[in-house]
Amino acid sequence: MGDHSRGEGDFAHRDPALAGCLRALATGSRLVFVAGLPGTGKSLVIRALAGYAAAAGRAVHTLQWDVVRPAFEVAPAGRRYPLADGVTHVVIRKAAGLWVRAAVASWNAAHSGAVHVLIGEAPCAGGRFVELARPAPDHAEPVLAAPSCRFVVPVPSGEVRAFIEAERDRRMAQPLHPRERDDAPSHVLRALWADLAGVAQTLGLRPARETAGVGYDPALYEAVYRRVLARRHTETLPLTRVLPVAGVSPYDVGVPVSELVPSPPEIETAIHAVEAEYPDPARLAAEMDRWYLSPP
Repeated sequence: MGDHSRGEGDFAHRDPALAGCLRALATGSRLVFVAGLPGTGKSLVIRALAGYAAAAGRAVHTLQWDVVRPAFEVAPAGRRYPLADGVTHVVIRKAAGLWVRAAVASWNAAHSGAVHVLIGEAPCAGGRFVELARPAPDHAEPVLAAPSCRFVVPVPSGEVRAFIEAERDRRMAQPLHPRERDDAPSHVLRALWADLAGVAQTLGLRPARETAGVGYDPALYEAVYRRVLARRHTETLPLTRVLPVAGVSPYDVGVPVSELVPSPPEIETAIHAVEAEYPDPARLAAEMDRWYLSPP
């Protein structure tokens, strides 16, 4: 088991409470979605969850934004909506959101046995898979609303967050996995936090008198995501200790997994549906800017 077994040991020895929580989620849930901003330990948590699930004899399926997004962008219909300054186009974000709910429902129907577990990513910020957090009248809703589906928010301490930012820049310069080259650098992570602080103010979670530029605040970060995930079974994972990650990429899950990816016809259908619903791109952009609010 090599690097992966070492990673499990690090969790167990350095933070037994965290290890116990991750093991319980991996063995007792049918679906686990890890939510949050980039640079908060989501990939590391997904890796650990997959390891604990596989060790328990479960068949692991994964659903990750950074796997789904490129498939949409390189599709014929998706090429009309390229990245702008490194930011995914709103049409791609919305189309991926339409697809993901159908994908969850299809996965649930095709893998009914308790041996199967779906471990996914729900960034939510900017509308990235935020549809998973919002109730909707479709076949995915009973699956997403069930107690067997858990949404997990890793909340790093200030020390851990600083370590993640420094490690992010180092890994981008010397990647251990191809996906690390596309990670957001530390200055982008700080900009995303500033945006989230503004969201907190809009939601009334932060006093309006406070000015912009407030540093990372774990409690405020947790409060925003708790509000966004209010209609889901949600729990927080405090990340209070720096775990050694030398020689291991969080993107290298370390166990056999089956990835959920959209087919070309599914991509075309989703993008065309967004184009039909939003002939005015400005209206879609405004909606995406309000990703933290449920639509009326």
